[in-house]
Amino acid sequence: MDIIYQDSYILAVNKPAGIIIHSDGTFRASKRVGMCAAETLTDHVRVYLENNGCMQQAQDAQALHRLDKDTTGIVLFSLDKETQPLFDELIRSRNVHKTYLAVVKGEFPEGEQDITLPIGRDRHDARRMRVSKTGKPALTHVRRLEVQRRGQSTQSLMLAELGTGRKHQIRVHFSALGFPIVGDGLYGRTSSTRTAAFTQVPLMLHAYELSFMHPVTGESLVLKTGWPPRFTGWSVQNP
Repeated sequence: MDIIYQDSYILAVNKPAGIIIHSDGTFRASKRVGMCAAETLTDHVRVYLENNGCMQQAQDAQALHRLDKDTTGIVLFSLDKETQPLFDELIRSRNVHKTYLAVVKGEFPEGEQDITLPIGRDRHDARRMRVSKTGKPALTHVRRLEVQRRGQSTQSLMLAELGTGRKHQIRVHFSALGFPIVGDGLYGRTSSTRTAAFTQVPLMLHAYELSFMHPVTGESLVLKTGWPPRFTGWSVQNP
């Protein structure tokens, strides 16, 4: 467990790729018991707390927000049922500032911009969201940090700040502008190639920073992960 922050009320953990946060009904193969529920980040947090003698906190531990399975970075957990509603309200009222790192295909325009395309469900694919005139308002503030050109390939390192919290928001917004996130098998391919075999690379999206006012202690917190190993090779290391 890569623990970013912990007190009596909350715990922030650096989520690895390939793990879900809550049980979603999927199963995995186990040599010992056959098929069993897929492991979750919540399971790992509870084991960590139990191993450190925090039995009540392990029982009360609850993730306060989500990241996609292949997205890495900071996930915040409540550790106390009595104060959890304060943190739920903090999340609901969007008083937690969330900043992500992303690598996108192509040369994204220099500078900063707000992406305000509304997002709704894709009627043709239940797994996907899409930009839609009838969708919900969505705001992503983005800034280009660096561009790399290697042969015929060009990629841009981006900083993305969420103004709203729609499902797959950053992935949908970048893809809609023609700059899909590297490694995004759901939004990074055209409809004609979506079902074709392709070389799997990690999703280059990382929840890098959370900042908020602690509703119990009143402390102003800025929580950051270390620089993700799969983002090495860029000159920017601390945006």
